[in-house]
Amino acid sequence: MIQEYEPEATRRATGDAESSRASRGWWDRNADEYQSEHGGFLGDDRFVWGPEGLDEAEARLLGPDGSLRGLDVLEIGAGAAQCSRWLAAQGARPVALDLSHRQLQHALRIGADGLRLVQADAGALPFRDGSFDLACSAYGAVPFVADPVRVFREVRRVLRPGGRWVFSVTHPIRWAFPDEPGPEGLTVAASYFDRTPYVEQDERGRAVYVEHHRTLGDRVRDVVAGGFRLVDLVEPEWPSWNGQEWGGWSPLRGNLIPGTAVFVCERDERGPRGGAV
Repeated sequence: MIQEYEPEATRRATGDAESSRASRGWWDRNADEYQSEHGGFLGDDRFVWGPEGLDEAEARLLGPDGSLRGLDVLEIGAGAAQCSRWLAAQGARPVALDLSHRQLQHALRIGADGLRLVQADAGALPFRDGSFDLACSAYGAVPFVADPVRVFREVRRVLRPGGRWVFSVTHPIRWAFPDEPGPEGLTVAASYFDRTPYVEQDERGRAVYVEHHRTLGDRVRDVVAGGFRLVDLVEPEWPSWNGQEWGGWSPLRGNLIPGTAVFVCERDERGPRGGAV
């Protein structure tokens, strides 16, 4: 009998190539379980920004009601393209991009009418300059890349002048707390300023899952270095109707500390400024 190796969790340095390989492999292996576990909450054609349940139909971070009709929209880290289906229903022309082939197979399973599905790395977008009016990402790509500025500059490149880029990530403060939904997850256990990536690795030391931590200030500087202006930073509060636990997210923690940060950015026509920290 062959015993399956349980990945070792550690904190260590890792670069773009290793992070990308780990993310592609992890999502290909875990897409079925992820969609089975969370598909009911995400819906087939709903745009949810995070586990709190902030819905774009109400938040309107991409633009006012009716403003999406006719726009070319790129969704990065689209998974099964739930958000892109919602965008199509608003009259937009969405492209759902993901690194994982298996995630995009789930997009086909649910239905891809009105969508373009593209498998690619967010750090090397396979589109011409100025192809899109808007780009968005709900927990896609950004938390898993070693060089977010590279991704942001690629997003800026494919956006038209005045284009908006809205993305959500794990709120940076959560990195100081254990990833537990109960009371044990309410005590600070690590330095908020420790930017060492979280890595799960196999018996040969190869990363099979990678997540990168940036402080709130880092994220703002990355946005500017990527060629954008930050116009809003949304920290969704946990709503009373949401009783679910999702990893370290829960009503208990959500009523005390933020779990998600949504960055609303616009293309800076002066170009990228400064550098990443």
